[in-house]
Amino acid sequence: MGGKCPHRRVKKRRYSHKTARRTKFLVKGDDMVYDELKKPDEVKKPLPVDEDLPGMGQYYCVHCDRYFANVTVRDEHFKTKRHKKRLKLMMGPAPHTQLDADLAGGMGMPDNGPKLMSM
Repeated sequence: MGGKCPHRRVKKRRYSHKTARRTKFLVKGDDMVYDELKKPDEVKKPLPVDEDLPGMGQYYCVHCDRYFANVTVRDEHFKTKRHKKRLKLMMGPAPHTQLDADLAGGMGMPDNGPKLMSM
């Protein structure tokens, strides 16, 4: 008759609400990162020193839009599956933009065909 209560189960681990909310507002959109990657090398500027960012803002992953505390953490990030997927996504065709979404939803410029002469 002993044993654990049958209702006491280990719940699946979920991402915390705080983490999901934090990443939602900090990450740039795919189209912004894609445009930044397509800029010529002459236009790109060196990273400014910022005390509020991890590693004074000097260790940055352009593809994932993340700052890191030091070089070793950034290099470990380059080996992760998340970074490799993001890199593959950014090297492919251009991601969808807000203009594409508006056109698909019927909110773009109306196409009424060629104008006819009115009497």
